[in-house]
Amino acid sequence: MNNHTYNQIVSFIWGIADDCLRDVYVRGKYRDVILPMTVIRRLDAVLEPTKEAVLQMKDALDKAEVVNQTAALCNVAGQAFCNSSPFTLKDLKSRAKQQQLKSDFIAYLDGFSPNVQEILEKFKFRNQIDTMVEADILGAVIEKFVSPKINLSPNPTLDDNGDIQMPGLDNHTMGVIFEELIRKFNEENNEEAGEHFTPRDVVELMADITFLPVADKIKDAPYLVYDGACGTGGMLTIADERLHQLAKEHNKSITTYLYGQEINPETYAITKADLLIKGEAIQDDNVAYGSTLSNDGFPTYNFDFMLSNPPYGKSWKTDLERLGGKSDISDTRFIVSHAGEPEFKMIPRSSDGQMLFLANKISKMKHDTELGSRIVEVHNGSSLFTGDAGQGESNLRRYIIENDWLEAIIALPENMFYNTGIATFIWIITNRKALHRKGKVQLIDATGLKSPLRKNLGNKNCEFTPEIRKQISDMLINFEETEQSKIFDNEEFGYHKITVERPLRLSINLAKENLEEFAKICDQQKETDLMSVIYAVAEKYQYTKVTDFNLFVKELGNVATELNVKIPAKRINLIKNSLAQIDDNAEKVIKKIHKSGKVEANSLYGLFDTTIDGKRCIVEYEPDSNLRDTEQIPLLHEGGIEQFFMDEVLSFAPDAWIDGSKTQIGYELSFTKYFYKPVQLRTLDEIAADIEALEAETDGLLHEIIRG
Repeated sequence: MNNHTYNQIVSFIWGIADDCLRDVYVRGKYRDVILPMTVIRRLDAVLEPTKEAVLQMKDALDKAEVVNQTAALCNVAGQAFCNSSPFTLKDLKSRAKQQQLKSDFIAYLDGFSPNVQEILEKFKFRNQIDTMVEADILGAVIEKFVSPKINLSPNPTLDDNGDIQMPGLDNHTMGVIFEELIRKFNEENNEEAGEHFTPRDVVELMADITFLPVADKIKDAPYLVYDGACGTGGMLTIADERLHQLAKEHNKSITTYLYGQEINPETYAITKADLLIKGEAIQDDNVAYGSTLSNDGFPTYNFDFMLSNPPYGKSWKTDLERLGGKSDISDTRFIVSHAGEPEFKMIPRSSDGQMLFLANKISKMKHDTELGSRIVEVHNGSSLFTGDAGQGESNLRRYIIENDWLEAIIALPENMFYNTGIATFIWIITNRKALHRKGKVQLIDATGLKSPLRKNLGNKNCEFTPEIRKQISDMLINFEETEQSKIFDNEEFGYHKITVERPLRLSINLAKENLEEFAKICDQQKETDLMSVIYAVAEKYQYTKVTDFNLFVKELGNVATELNVKIPAKRINLIKNSLAQIDDNAEKVIKKIHKSGKVEANSLYGLFDTTIDGKRCIVEYEPDSNLRDTEQIPLLHEGGIEQFFMDEVLSFAPDAWIDGSKTQIGYELSFTKYFYKPVQLRTLDEIAADIEALEAETDGLLHEIIRG
């Protein structure tokens, strides 16, 4: 369907709302009538050609006293649903009395099969009937929706000569219309659209890169396709069409089963309706309602192909609470065993749950088939780099890449989506990489591959033509280095995050005024007997500044023994925090002394060989938290962590060391790093030429101004 026809339908439906509902509903509430009526009319239009046959069958079944008639009536209707009432919508528009219209309209709705009843229930449409009847607008609404000026059927309408008068609406185009209506309704309520509906050209690209790389491996077999954030179901139906098309081209006979989950009741109802219209009698039950994150509709299923455009930048705090909270969550989709960690957590911050949809799909991959599973999912840029080493987002990237499942990431142009202009990226994941792709990740920069739209659709101002889609999918399949395609080892994106420590250096100023202040603190802390020891030590040092905290503590211990006063760690810490001062010229504070031979010296990791009281020993120093720093070291850095540390840290801070217990592995990806093109500066000759041209343009102007 072209944009002109699409816009006509949206404008016509919005016109129905303005004409019929304006004085009864606020504009933000139009959706409560318009969305369900659009679905009802779409279903009604499909059932119109077989209505008489269905009524004849119902009459026969009634006479035979058959109780369960749904299956037989659906069979006569030729659809996965039916309506056994005596009416079509066109029959109802001629009712003169509102009460008769109400009665017949309710009978009409009650006549739908149970699978449609669930759709009406999700829309809560019956709640609106009394309002419309009381305002005397129900008949007008029905009349508008059955107007010959609009066709909501998937089949075209024909004129008297058999020529197409109005084209039919396929499921995806119908989804686009629904999304545009929802966007307009939300704008009236000053709300965000909430979802980023995926345009058909992007979905078609996703279908291409899902199936084309494995087209020659498709067999005569059933295939399961899944979308964990299915919205109005357009991605599932286009993927289904593409898979069947490729199977036919390769002379294969396949069966597909579509599975999806959706949390929004309206879009869930729309998806169910479109699957019914598509004729998916069984698959209608394969759409789950509820949150994919906290209430997985298919916990025991594995799928061959998975495609999604999950919500990004959207809080999942409610789901997190339902899962037990961040500390108690135990869902095996998000906590796995990896890299020696039995509980490797891939839980992102609660403000953005988009990467959990990816983790959910990874948990549903098939590992026991030749084809395995392929996942194609849209994300915004934050999924590439958000989260530090050891945090959930980074851990998920690590889990994917270290398992060698990341095949490629494609950067899309901005303004490709209806409701957002931000940069987006398609992740391609498979557990059956081709041999030549093993250990490699391909990055494709498609940001410049776009065709401008004649008229914007929301934020969308460009599209992928079939030629551009082929260009992108060819880059993926050819797997070659070009200006727009880069190939890297998996380790290219990983790094060690190390914690760099430097020693704490403390001095003690034992001046009498300092001791008086410390005495007050000891009194508050009920540590008054400590002061007797402090005063005795201060007298030995003649109330001067001590720049070796280690010697001070040693002397403190000796005096305490003489005075029979205990000096536990609590009191040492009180002195550190209240009497000692950080002093760059002081000696390093010793944390622990190891006897020689018990451990090996390793100054890079904080085990220093030194001499104390004439004896060789290994010491650890107290770290100064104020001097603590971190460094990111690429996994592929020549010489590894130690060489980087010696070259880049010790040359500036010779007393530094690495706290090995805090070293983490992280992964992040940066398209800017690999595809950045610096702006070409103008040459001096070009600048000089511009200046001369300006001078020529203004020549004589100042003289004219002065002469008046």
